[in-house]
Amino acid sequence: MDAWFAGVLAWLSLPQYGLSTLFVVALVSATLVPLGSEPALFGLVKLNPDLFWSAILVATIGNTIGGAISYATGYGAERAYEAVSHKPPPGAANLRALAILERYGAAACLLSWLPIVGDPLCAVAGWLRLPFWPCTAYMLIGKFARYLAMTAGLLFFFPGQFTR
Repeated sequence: MDAWFAGVLAWLSLPQYGLSTLFVVALVSATLVPLGSEPALFGLVKLNPDLFWSAILVATIGNTIGGAISYATGYGAERAYEAVSHKPPPGAANLRALAILERYGAAACLLSWLPIVGDPLCAVAGWLRLPFWPCTAYMLIGKFARYLAMTAGLLFFFPGQFTR
């Protein structure tokens, strides 16, 4: 099992595969699918320290696009609901996300990086028809700050482990 795992890590650490794999993992993890992109990012940066900024940017872009997909899903769900029911939509399933968005508007998407609440926050922003580009910009800023802080922090606390 250790040899298989080492082989997979070696394959994923290749720059031509690692960044594209990181992009897909970051994109999928920003949808409502429960997946974390942080271990993939940290692993890639530990195996290829020269890819630090590239990996941060690729993860940020993938995660932001995933957030935009969640936004579009919420927007589409709201439109489909209105078309079928012909009445205004009820409260969102995640009431915390709804309360945050109603209070702060698009700026609440800065919190899209948070565990548990972050992904539904993007979907509820779409459901509420908040402006797309400001929401996306706030998502990008929040996700970039999270990836930068998390990766730099992990590298600080685990400086010499997992290197080639």
